[in-house]
Amino acid sequence: MPHEVHTPVTPEELAHSFEDAAPTADISNYAVEDWVTLAIFWIMTGCVFLQFFTRYVLNNSYAWTEEIATNCLIGVVFLGSVMCVRLSRHIQVDVLYHYLPMRVARVLAICVDIVRIGFFVYACWLMWRYVAIVADERMVTVDLPRNIVFYSVLAGFVLMLGRSIQVFIANQRRGYSVLERPEEFQKVED
Repeated sequence: MPHEVHTPVTPEELAHSFEDAAPTADISNYAVEDWVTLAIFWIMTGCVFLQFFTRYVLNNSYAWTEEIATNCLIGVVFLGSVMCVRLSRHIQVDVLYHYLPMRVARVLAICVDIVRIGFFVYACWLMWRYVAIVADERMVTVDLPRNIVFYSVLAGFVLMLGRSIQVFIANQRRGYSVLERPEEFQKVED
């Protein structure tokens, strides 16, 4: 193990290190669906905390908190996926694009965009049909319609479809996608 050298710091030096201006937060990259997802996340967190508190502190848990937290998690997953589509952050394999000629890589990237749009069209259609089938179901512990959850999933797929179309248009205007030049998309995060 290498020998560590610690430079002595006086309390005054430490106190002065906090005088630098705090970095400004840039929230311009977030869209409406991100804020809705954040709100649902905090509702879920509140339900989980309430469930924990009532079960382990009061020794008498509320049964409805688990169902509401589970349904909120479904909303967070599908609405949060919209941000991943918008920012091209879903899992993808781009190693093949480094070995293909540029024109072939471009055609393949366009095909990936078109297949993604087709997938979301099909998922929207399937979810629409599913919501129609189970429209009259009720939640188990809370007397609310279960289709609230299903409509949030449908909304997530519709928004992912819209965002994937926007990504496709942006990729066409730019002339490359994240698959072809991932390093260009890393610059945005720095």
